[in-house]
Amino acid sequence: MKIFSSLIILVSVSGPLLAVDFAADVQPIFAKHCLKCHGPKKQKNSFRLDWRAAAMKGGSNGAAILPGNSKDSPLIKNVTAAAEDDQRMPPKGDGLSSKEVAVLRQWIDAGAPWPDALAGKDPRLKHWAFQPIFVKGSEPQSIDAFIAKKLTSAKLTMFPEASRRSLIRRLSFTLHGLPPSPASVDAFIKDPDPRAYDKLVERMLNSPHYGERFAMHWLDLAHYADTHGFERDRRRDNAWRYRDYVIQAFNEDKAYDRFLQEQIAGDVLWPKNEQAVVATGFLAAGPWDFVGQSEAKSGIIKRASRSLDLDDMATQVMTATMATTVNCARCHDHKIDPISQEEYYQLRAVFAGVKRADRPISESAMKGYAAAQVTVAKQISQFRPGLNLADIVGGGKGKGGGKFKQGIDPRSGKVEARPMGYLSKVEANRFAASSNPFVDGVVIPRSDKGKAQIPISSTEITVTGIPGANAKAWDIIRNGPVNSTHSSTLAGIDFSKNGNSMLGLHANAAITFDLKAFREALKEERLQFSAQLGYFGVRDNGSFADAWVFVDGKKAVEFRKLMRADGLKMIDLVLPEKARFLTLMATAGGNGIGMDQIAFGNPIVYPDGSLLSAVARQRLTELKAEKKALAAKIAKLDTGRVYSVVAEARMPAVRVLRRGDAETPVGDPLAPGALSALAMLDPALEDQGSVEGKRRAALARWITNPANPLTPRVIVNRLWHWHFGQGLVDTPSDFGHGGSKPSHPELLDWLARELLRQGWSLKAMHRIILTSAAFKQDSRYLDNAEGEKIDSGNRLLWRQNPRRIEAEALRDSVLFVSGKLNHQRGGPGFEDFKYQGTYAPIYTYITADKPALWRRSIYRYIVRTTPNRFMTTLDCPDPANMTPKRLTTTTPLQSLALYNNDFMLRQAQCFATRLEAEAGSDNDAQVRRAFTLALSRDPSTEERALATKFIRDEGLFAFCRSVLNLNEFVYVD
Repeated sequence: MKIFSSLIILVSVSGPLLAVDFAADVQPIFAKHCLKCHGPKKQKNSFRLDWRAAAMKGGSNGAAILPGNSKDSPLIKNVTAAAEDDQRMPPKGDGLSSKEVAVLRQWIDAGAPWPDALAGKDPRLKHWAFQPIFVKGSEPQSIDAFIAKKLTSAKLTMFPEASRRSLIRRLSFTLHGLPPSPASVDAFIKDPDPRAYDKLVERMLNSPHYGERFAMHWLDLAHYADTHGFERDRRRDNAWRYRDYVIQAFNEDKAYDRFLQEQIAGDVLWPKNEQAVVATGFLAAGPWDFVGQSEAKSGIIKRASRSLDLDDMATQVMTATMATTVNCARCHDHKIDPISQEEYYQLRAVFAGVKRADRPISESAMKGYAAAQVTVAKQISQFRPGLNLADIVGGGKGKGGGKFKQGIDPRSGKVEARPMGYLSKVEANRFAASSNPFVDGVVIPRSDKGKAQIPISSTEITVTGIPGANAKAWDIIRNGPVNSTHSSTLAGIDFSKNGNSMLGLHANAAITFDLKAFREALKEERLQFSAQLGYFGVRDNGSFADAWVFVDGKKAVEFRKLMRADGLKMIDLVLPEKARFLTLMATAGGNGIGMDQIAFGNPIVYPDGSLLSAVARQRLTELKAEKKALAAKIAKLDTGRVYSVVAEARMPAVRVLRRGDAETPVGDPLAPGALSALAMLDPALEDQGSVEGKRRAALARWITNPANPLTPRVIVNRLWHWHFGQGLVDTPSDFGHGGSKPSHPELLDWLARELLRQGWSLKAMHRIILTSAAFKQDSRYLDNAEGEKIDSGNRLLWRQNPRRIEAEALRDSVLFVSGKLNHQRGGPGFEDFKYQGTYAPIYTYITADKPALWRRSIYRYIVRTTPNRFMTTLDCPDPANMTPKRLTTTTPLQSLALYNNDFMLRQAQCFATRLEAEAGSDNDAQVRRAFTLALSRDPSTEERALATKFIRDEGLFAFCRSVLNLNEFVYVD
C-alpha cells in the first residue's frame, strides 16, 4: 500500500480506498455545511470550525471532535442524526452525504490531523488594544503636537485659551469638585507671574480636596457602597476605611501599579502594612447577596449566589484595571473578544479562595499576640497547676485523662461520645444534673424575649435577660470541637493539637461546674478561671453567636455577636471564695443556630498562687503583666476593622460552568490564569494546588507588569475622560472589539509610555494634561461652523467640552456657596437617613439640616438599594453597577428638585443669611457677592440692575434660590 503523509488518510466508501487531504476534502465540507453558523461571523454555541484551536476546543457544550474516536465525537453524532432530530447538523437542507460523513469519520479516527499552514489564527488578536505600546522616535513629544497634527489633517484649529476666571473655575471643579473661593479667583487673575497657571495646578494637586475628588471617580469603578444590597441590604459599618484609603492614596500620589497591587493582594504582599490590608476592600466593595449566601437553605441558591459573587470580583478587577469585558465569557466564549470561557473561569479561580467579611486590619499582628498570650497562659499554669474543664467534660479529672470528643448531652446530663446533629425532644430551661463530680449539670436555654428565668444550677439559681436563646440546639457539649465545627483553628492556633484544648458548645447550651469539687481537688479555697474564648464557625457577616460566663448566677463575662474575625477573647476571672458555681453558656444571638460554634480554649480553674515562693510569685507577677500588655495590644488592634476579603478554610475547585449554571460544572478543575490575548505576557499564574494568596498576588503582578499594554493605556484614558468629559477611547471600560477605537491612538500610547516613565505617578500625568493648550481651550461656542460640520462630537478636540457638574459636586457646591460646607475629613460616613433595623432594614431619608450632615458627599453613607432620591435625580449612579462613564441628562425633574427640594430651600436661606452677614443690607453689594461666590465672576451692569430689582420685589431668599438654579451654576464653564 502506498504510504501517504500525515495530512492524508485513506477512506473506503463502498469501494476502493481513497486518499483524503484535509485541505481538499475536509475543509470544503466545513465551508459548505458548517461555517455559516460556526465560522468567523457567527459561532452558535460558541463553536467555530474556521480555525484549528477553536474547533479542537469545542463550544459551550464541550468538545465536538475527539481525535481518534469518531464513534463518540459529538460532531459525527450531530451530522448523522435524523432530519427531525433537533440535534441534527446542519439543521436545514439535505445534510451531509454518506461520502462526506465517511470522510469526517476517517479524518477523526486518524487523529484529526490539521496542518499548521491551514490552522488559522484568531483574527481578533490583531486588535489594537492587545498590541504592545507603540514606540517610535519620530512622533510628537507633547499632547498639543498630537492634537494639532490631527486638527491640521482635518483643516481645523484649536480654540483660543479660556479666560483666567474660566481656567481657575475649570481646574477647581476638575481637581477639587468645588468652585474656587472669590479670593483665590481674584489672586489668580491678578498674578503677573507667567507661571501662575502652573503654580495653581500644583497647589490644587497638593490640596487634600484633590484626593476627595478623584476618589469619587475610582469608587464609581469599584461600585462602592456602605450596604450589601439585594433583599436584606444590611449595613457595612467598616467599609468606609477602604474609601478613606482611596482618598489617601490619591493625595499621596501612590504609584498606580502599587495602588492596584494593594487593592488586589495588599494583605498578601504587605501583610504588616495596615493600609495595604485596608486596600483589599476594593474586592468586596460591590453588592453581596446576604440571603443567598448566608440564610438560604437551598444549596442550589447558595451556589448560584456564590457564583455571582465570584463573577463580581473577577469582573470588577479586570474591568477597572484593563477595560476588558471578561464577564461576557461566563456562559460561553466571548462573542466579540478573544476571551474563552475557560479563561474566564481561570480568572474566577484567582478569587475562589476568598469571601467578603469584616476583618481586623492587623490580622497578622493579632494572631501573633494571641499566640503569645496562649504561651504566657501556659507558663502561668505551670506555676499554679489547675484542672482543665475540657478534660473534665471528656470524663477526666482535669489532668489529661479525658477522652477527646467525648462530652455531655445538654438535654439529659448523660455522657455521650457519638457525633450528633440537631437535637430533638428538647425540654427548654430544664436543668439536668450530671453524674460527673465536677459538673453540677447542663441546660438548654430559651430566653422568651429575655424574660425567662433560666435555671443554671441544682440549687435553683437562675439567670434572666439572655436574648437570642431559642432552645434550638445541636450536638453535645464536648471535650474538643462540636460536630461539624468549621475549624478548630483560630488566631493561628489549633486548639485540638499541640497541648491545647477546647470545650466546645453549640448554641444553645450551658454547663455549670461545681467549684466545691475543684477546691477539694486543688486543696485551695481561692481559685481563678482562665480561658481563650472564640467563635469557631464560618467567617462571614451573618455568622456569630453570644457567649456568657456566670458565677453563682451573676454575669461575669458577656460577648455579644462574637464572630470569627473577633479572634480570641482572653478570660481571667478571680472566683470569690464563697462562689459555688461557674457556668459557661452559648446562645444563638438571634440569627439561628446554623454555625453557632463557641469554644473555650484551654479552660482551666487553678489556685491563685498565694502559697508560692517569693521568687515564683515575682515571676508570676511578671507573666501576668505580660499577658495584660498583650491583651491591651489586641484590644487596640481589635478596634480597627475593614469590610474586605478573608481566606476560605479550603481552596474550592473551579470548573467551567456550562452556560454559566452553577449546577453544571464540566471538565477538570482549573488552575488560576489570566488572558492569553496579550501575547507579550504568560497567562499562567499559579498551579491548581496554590493557596489563594499566591493567586491574587500573581494576578496583581500580571496586571501591573510594565509589558502589559492595557493597564497603562486604560488609566491614562480614564484620566483624559475625567479631564475632558470623554476619553480618547470613549468607552473607558471596554477596550475590546465592542468598544470604540481611540481618536488619537499615537497620543494614547505616548501617554501610556509617559506614565511608565514617570514611575506610574498619576499626579505627573495630571500636570501633563492640565498644562496642555488642549485642556486650556475655551469651551464657549464660537462661530466655527466648519468644526461643527467636520467633527460635531469634538473628538479631535478643536475646543474644550462644556461639562455639567455631577450630583456630588453640585451638592457640595451648594454647601460651599451657602457657607455651610463641613470640611471634616475621613471616618465613618454621615447618615442622612433614619435607620430602622428590621429584617430588611429601612432607610428613611431626612433633610440635611445640621453640620454633621453638611460634610462633602464623598463621606456620605451610601445605601445601595435605597438611594437618596435627590442625588439620583441629579444622575448620581447606582452603586449596584460599575460606572466608568456617568450619565449626564437634563430633565424637568432636575429643575424641580433644584428649585423645590427641602435641602435646596434651606441652603438658599443659608446663602441669603451669608450675604446679609458679608455684604450688609445693600442689595447691589449682595448681588456682587452672590455672583463671585456662586459663579466666580462679577455681574454685568444689566445683571446687577435686574438682580437688585428682583431682590427688592421678591426678597433676598428668592434671589438666592434663583442663583442656585442658574445654568451657569450647574456647568463647569
